[in-house]
Formats: sequence, structure tokens, C-alpha cells
Amino acid sequence: MNVDLIFKIAAIGILVSILNIVLNKSGREEMAMMTSLAGLVIVLLMVVKEIANLFDTVKALFGF
Repeated sequence: MNVDLIFKIAAIGILVSILNIVLNKSGREEMAMMTSLAGLVIVLLMVVKEIANLFDTVKALFGF
């Protein structure tokens, strides 16, 4: 696992929070919720990919 992944997740979190604040202030609560959900999905996809790599590494380590 790289530190780069942590920085990417943090950058996405900061960007989504700024967009959420701006959209809520302008009265577009639905769009703010959609951007929050989109950010969550993006981060979850990144984490799932890393977990799949972990399982592949464990499988190769034990020779399955």
C-alpha cells in the first residue's frame, strides 16, 4: 500500500467537502448529496481494488 493512495483519498475528501459546502450554501442540497455519494463510490472503488490486490498476494503466498 502506498502513501499515494492515502493522499488521493484525502484529496477526494477535501474536494467533495468543498463542493458540498458550496452547493449547500447555494440551495442545491440534492446536488450536494449526489456529489457526496459520488465521492464515496470513487473512494470505495479505490479501496476495493486494493483489497483485491491484497487477496491476490495472500493467495500467491500460500500457493492456492
